[in-house]
Amino acid sequence: MNPEANLDKQEQSFEAAFARLEEILEKMNSGAASLDESLTLYEEADRLIGTCTKKLNEAERRIEILIKNRQGDLALDANQIPKSQEFGHGNNASPSKSMDL
Repeated sequence: MNPEANLDKQEQSFEAAFARLEEILEKMNSGAASLDESLTLYEEADRLIGTCTKKLNEAERRIEILIKNRQGDLALDANQIPKSQEFGHGNNASPSKSMDL
């Protein structure tokens, strides 16, 4: 059985899915893949994009919950969009508008 097929059956981390997407993109852009292999890679990439999108949406929802204001309401910006924070590397990121995913 194909090792990638085993990964599809298990919950895949965002980082693993994204890394595999990069591998697929490199292979397809190199021109080294046959037409049939390109179609198979495209289908795998489509599934991986779905996995990444799902994980990013889940992360955004968790962040929105974490930045609720002290009254328990979601902190909203001037446009009534939930405020969110960007992930930083150990720095104190300030709240921003909404994360575009």
